[in-house]
Amino acid sequence: MRCLGTSISLQEVPGEISLIFQITNCPHRCPGCHSKELWTNTGDELTENLYRSLLLPYEEFISTVVFFGGEWDSELIRFLQIAKEKKLKTCLFTGADHVSDEIRHELTFLKTGPYKEELGGLDSLSTNQRFWDLEKNILLNHAFIKNNITQTHNTQGEMNVETNEGASC
Repeated sequence: MRCLGTSISLQEVPGEISLIFQITNCPHRCPGCHSKELWTNTGDELTENLYRSLLLPYEEFISTVVFFGGEWDSELIRFLQIAKEKKLKTCLFTGADHVSDEIRHELTFLKTGPYKEELGGLDSLSTNQRFWDLEKNILLNHAFIKNNITQTHNTQGEMNVETNEGASC
């Protein structure tokens, strides 16, 4: 398993501060993918020592560790277990429709499904992708839909509110 880099995100997992591990060699290569840099087998081999060293500076500030993209296998389980030992939540973003029970057991959150440009991503009501809180067994897709409200005032100071189509949940 190779890691191209890490980043901090406030948007990948609703309500969480996440440390994102960008895993390369993604087998899905979805047309329209926003992370094409994860398609090739580049980056550093993610060893347990490297993983721990990348977690260390952020442990007190993050709530979730996310594995994003890429090719992963049973070694992912150990990385998820280490995060849980540190009382962190865990998340996997995958273009696969199914994940093994062994991996699911170690996850708090799971995004499944390939990106299909005609259906959109998690911020689309028509998406094929699913974002689950596995501990609560709740689908969280609604948390990614932005409520697009336009607020205007007429010349008398009265407020008009318009909701864009498909924005409400």
